[in-house]
Amino acid sequence: MEIKKTRLAKKIAASGVASRREAEKLIEAGRVLVNGESVKTPVFFVTDQDKILIDGKNISSISEEIIIWKFYKPPGVITTKHDPQNRKTVFDFFPNIDGRLLYVGRLDYNSEGLLLFTNNGNLARKLELPSTGLKRTYLARFRGNFPETGIRDLKNGIVLNGTRYRPIDIKLQMARTSVVNSWATVTLFEGKNREIRKVMEHFGCQVSRLVRVGYGPFKLGNLSPGKFSRVSDAEVLKLQRVIFGDGCFLKN
Repeated sequence: MEIKKTRLAKKIAASGVASRREAEKLIEAGRVLVNGESVKTPVFFVTDQDKILIDGKNISSISEEIIIWKFYKPPGVITTKHDPQNRKTVFDFFPNIDGRLLYVGRLDYNSEGLLLFTNNGNLARKLELPSTGLKRTYLARFRGNFPETGIRDLKNGIVLNGTRYRPIDIKLQMARTSVVNSWATVTLFEGKNREIRKVMEHFGCQVSRLVRVGYGPFKLGNLSPGKFSRVSDAEVLKLQRVIFGDGCFLKN
């Protein structure tokens, strides 16, 4: 029977210790040992029987409990850890949470709503991959008359300025604030940079407010701007089963 081999960086990422990119940096820095030998190239394959140490500690003993946070990102806050312009960042809202914190699914500076955080790099990557199939749902307030033909076109995907966008589902709602402002529920299956704003502009509409209200199974709910809540362990386990299957859990 052939023994399954996995790239070292991928194996470390799957343990939840670090993202794949971070794992590659650890390897190149000489901080990873495999069976007592230093490995300095990410292009190295290991099996389940190999003993992997990072800074002298077995990866199975330092992998963290998987945690997910839901956060309501306010507008005027940047999704990054360090901003050279010293603007307020999403991490400023988590001063008392120790440990590693990674955001999932960036929201641009003027957008608001649901932003997920986790301490697990492999899970963060899976949540963002289009192949995972998680829907991103938004409420968009806009000016202009969005055409019915546009709604039909977007259901099949569209190419704008050389960029291919996957199918987008738009449901128009009644005006909520005035005769010049309308609202729509927009569902994406990928989430490229400023995707909704660019698509709406293409059809002659200007987005004035954009709120993400859902990401996969997670909903914004009654969270207030700037507030966060931890997802229950049961919900985390359910998500792991959906993404990784019964035989391929991330370590807790």
